Amino acid sequence: MDPRTIRVGFVGAGKNTRLHHIPKLRAQPGVELAAVANRTRESGERVAREFGIARVRDHWRDVVADPGVDAVCIGTWPYLHREVTEAALQHGKHVLCEARMAMNAAEARQMLDAARRAPHLVTQLVPAPHTLEVDGTLQTLVAEGFPGDVLAVELNAAQGAFVDREAPLHWRQDVALSGLNVLNMGIWYEAMMRWLGPARRVMAMTRVTVPRRRAAAGAWRDVGVPDHVDVLATLRSGAIAHLRFSAITALAPPSEVWIHGSEGTLRLQAEAGRVSGGRRGDRELHEIPIPAERRIGWRVEEEFVNAIRGREKVTRTTFEDGVRYMEFTEAVARSAAEGRAVDVPDL
Repeated sequence: MDPRTIRVGFVGAGKNTRLHHIPKLRAQPGVELAAVANRTRESGERVAREFGIARVRDHWRDVVADPGVDAVCIGTWPYLHREVTEAALQHGKHVLCEARMAMNAAEARQMLDAARRAPHLVTQLVPAPHTLEVDGTLQTLVAEGFPGDVLAVELNAAQGAFVDREAPLHWRQDVALSGLNVLNMGIWYEAMMRWLGPARRVMAMTRVTVPRRRAAAGAWRDVGVPDHVDVLATLRSGAIAHLRFSAITALAPPSEVWIHGSEGTLRLQAEAGRVSGGRRGDRELHEIPIPAERRIGWRVEEEFVNAIRGREKVTRTTFEDGVRYMEFTEAVARSAAEGRAVDVPDL
């Protein structure tokens, strides 16, 4: 075990970085907050004062090249993830990168290649957080055969409201900043892979409800990211999945997943963190208790630090799984654009 101090530099200090990564890394024994570069020096100085970060840098390249930094936490929008990751690894820094992994699958594979060229360095993606407390239970139930052979999956991820046609362009609607990432599709697919494995083939339809919105500078911009996606997928296990992701389904029920198998059915109610199930002969579903010790939630920063110290391996989330969800994301985009089924490449 490595007792040395781990000095962390931050590239981007947005909401999630300030809420989770900075305070939770600071709470780990033997971690020092060494440097930060934000979109402006002024915003970087505010973050440094708030959290006691030692140095403010004018550019992210100054953070990754800083000899007083051992690990880099990337909290920018996806458009910078590949470039910062590759530079950090070239300078011998461990990398914790905010999700989604990259703009597209090609960039994600470049990041994975860079990580594989530096196997002595830890690389980790911030995981999909919304099912962490139930993932272990669902994995065990499926692996031990509770549903039997998984045949069909229904996933309805609603984050909808009534359409606001006057709202300005959000960065997540801007392809130049967010790439092919759509709504919460990536985080749900990442979670689903934990229980059921990846998809083999997809057929998708998408909708952009308001084609043009005003950007921050006041100019009208095309909206390039859909606000509703329907996907039919064949999983590598052979199951058929119907996946819906929407920001326009106002008053829809909360997000949930149904897993239908030859011998049983499982239901996940995501917001409640509740898993229910029933097997052949049952008349209804029954809640499956999850002991408190199995509800292992957010421990991203602890896992990152432990991995650097050699105490555990990164599982949530590896660059390999990041490539898988980016390949799925790109296959969905291609299918919708071309009006045909598209294979999802594997590693």
